[in-house]
Amino acid sequence: MNRRHCATAAITLVCALALLTAPVQAMAAPIPEPGPTATSPAASAAPKKSLEEVREEIDTLYRKAGAATDAYNLAEEQAEQQSGEIARLTKSIADGQARIAELKDRAGAQAREQYRNGGLPPGAQLVLSGDPDLFMDGVNQARQGQQATKGMLTELEQAQEDLETYTKDASLNWEKIEANRVKQAKARKSINAQIAAAEKLESQLAKEEQARLLELEQDAASTAQAAWLSSGALKDINREASAAGKQAVAFATAQIGKPYVWGAEGPGSYDCSGLTSQAWAAAKRPIPRTSQEQWRQLPHIAIQDMRPGDLIIYHSDASHVGMYVGDGSIVHAPRPGRHVTLTGAGSMQILGVVRPDK
Repeated sequence: MNRRHCATAAITLVCALALLTAPVQAMAAPIPEPGPTATSPAASAAPKKSLEEVREEIDTLYRKAGAATDAYNLAEEQAEQQSGEIARLTKSIADGQARIAELKDRAGAQAREQYRNGGLPPGAQLVLSGDPDLFMDGVNQARQGQQATKGMLTELEQAQEDLETYTKDASLNWEKIEANRVKQAKARKSINAQIAAAEKLESQLAKEEQARLLELEQDAASTAQAAWLSSGALKDINREASAAGKQAVAFATAQIGKPYVWGAEGPGSYDCSGLTSQAWAAAKRPIPRTSQEQWRQLPHIAIQDMRPGDLIIYHSDASHVGMYVGDGSIVHAPRPGRHVTLTGAGSMQILGVVRPDK
């Protein structure tokens, strides 16, 4: 019964694996054009928001989309890891079944040999011999035969236990993958909703207002950067990058001008953590995929100890990340509608700094 159960589970997992290993494209679904809607009297009577209020609202929406993107990326990364684990377990199940089959063949061969010899193993037949020397040899052979049989049965039991464990672990990983796919679907829905709302706000502005909106965005970043610099944050920051840090910076800055796309990690487009993780992968130092996991797992360092190649994590929820490149600047992928660019390291709320090669 165990063998049929394990074999059935293994076949199911092998079939599922073929589906799981198909590449998942981390791209947003096309956002439909907003259709004409009727304007209620209450809406028309509502006071018009200032351009600065619109800018802040758009910024908030994109930040929420950034947090949802991190959740999507993490769920995708975990699903990929669990798919790889299922592949390993599936191989272990196949190997375990082959080992069990081999051990059972050996046991069957022993049983057939005993049947041909009148139901007695060779050692037992020699024990019945009248020759004293043959008798002693027979005792030793019988003892060795018993030990070999006992060892084979023990190995068979262990192989069956291992097979059951592999099957159980594979089933648990399958459940985790399904849970992560649900997380991805929820995150994707949230991302699309936030981006659609932000794009709708921008689309309602006249061209002159859109140009002014960009100016306000740049002014806000410049003001925050000036305040950060005036605090003396750069006073003691004059360290050189490590060899790996220089490679990471070179990769990241070479991506300047490429568009932000949520869930993207190159080569044609990036989101914020896609850029930093790929830059450090190019430096042969793999790091977590998302900004939140980069903040959680990588060593934290003080701002005054920062050097080029270090990652600056932004906002209280660690939803954005940029790479410090020196002279108070970072390279980062800002948000949808923008491109990889250089900006002031203090242009956003700094949560802290992490060092991938510490």
